[in-house]
Amino acid sequence: MPRIALYATLVCVLATAAAVVSFVHGSLLGVVWVLMLGVASNIAWFHWRKARVEKAGSEASAPASASDASALTER
Repeated sequence: MPRIALYATLVCVLATAAAVVSFVHGSLLGVVWVLMLGVASNIAWFHWRKARVEKAGSEASAPASASDASALTER
């Protein structure tokens, strides 16, 4: 998992806790924390998915083994 996704996930957890505390104390500032939670979760999801797609792309474009390469050159 990329580092930015981990940081964004940490922000999600902290924003959730802050929102709960704010709402329990009767403050509407919790709405801001919920909005921050939404943005941070989207950032985490985006970077996690981007890393997964890049990993799958690099595995698909990896060079073939030596036996596969020799079989292709014999044709």
